[in-house]
Amino acid sequence: MTQKLKVGIVGGTGMVGQRFVQLLDQHPWFEVTAIAASASSAGKTYEEAVKNRWKMADPIPEPVKNIVVQDASKVEEVTSEVDFIFCAVDMKKDDVKALEEAYAKTGTPVVSNNSAHRWTPDVPMVIPEINPDHLKVIEAQRKRLGTSTGFIAVKPNCSIQSYVPALHALLEYQPTQVIASTYQAISGAGKNFDDWPEILDNVIPYIGGEEEKSEQEPLRIWGKVENGEIVKASEPVISTQCIRVPVTDGHMATVFVSFKEKPSKEEILTRWSQYKGRPQELGLPSAPEQFITYFEEENRPQTKLDRDVEKGMGVSVGRLREDSIYDFKFVGLSHNTLRGAAGGAVLIAELLKAEGYIQPK
Repeated sequence: MTQKLKVGIVGGTGMVGQRFVQLLDQHPWFEVTAIAASASSAGKTYEEAVKNRWKMADPIPEPVKNIVVQDASKVEEVTSEVDFIFCAVDMKKDDVKALEEAYAKTGTPVVSNNSAHRWTPDVPMVIPEINPDHLKVIEAQRKRLGTSTGFIAVKPNCSIQSYVPALHALLEYQPTQVIASTYQAISGAGKNFDDWPEILDNVIPYIGGEEEKSEQEPLRIWGKVENGEIVKASEPVISTQCIRVPVTDGHMATVFVSFKEKPSKEEILTRWSQYKGRPQELGLPSAPEQFITYFEEENRPQTKLDRDVEKGMGVSVGRLREDSIYDFKFVGLSHNTLRGAAGGAVLIAELLKAEGYIQPK
């Protein structure tokens, strides 16, 4: 590629927005040319806007330091400088919906990290290795929005990435019942230990809205496109509990599953090791070479040791064994701000570009 696509980050001063900035630095296909945020940040350079609240381990990338932050509500001004945008704003759901549709109606593709449009029938919610076929619903969405080039695509909840890929690789055995308990890092709440001292030496057994998302979003991922909308699957039945634990990054899940056609342990391990999706076929820049990595050690995967597998874009699995009530049980792990948030959205954008949905204006 000789010319990079121009990218805007709407909500670029928050934690996920900062992760977008970090991941897009030196990206082979994309270049950040605009950053937008609330009116209080507008008019400042990006370096000034995030001063004293930059949360990434690496310093602010040099190419974005002097970009002047724009007001995210001034849609036409932001879109005049970009080919597409990533959206990671912190607003009420209805306001996010309206804002993202306003951007899309200008003919600008929107790749969203927000939850607002996850259940809009003609908006694809994508894990690129699992349901790239859902992108074809974009055609119907464009007709609804009255645009030939704009659209919205969203990534799913960060916690489901820790167990849905492992289950997806086994769909041929028809899983019927799933119990999943997730142990979720504080960065999922946009916090670190300095922000949230109450989490130290503590576990909080409730994350608002998380269990509903964790039980229902996988069914939409496994749904089908019918008559211009996505119809969610009816199986498996999923029950979850979601718990906040005192770790910086990485969501872990303990999973119990039963099947209509019970596989052997060897068959499961083979499916996991061999599974590849569209990103691997296309060789997308952010795609992990090995999507699912299985650890033989009894005490793996561990959050601190294994969240960065495949640069944080892989999914780790371990402790597969037969269960006395369900057929099998295992432990899964994924990096919540890489695979589960900004990194997952960047991979979606790469897929959209590779499949022709995002092009230079």
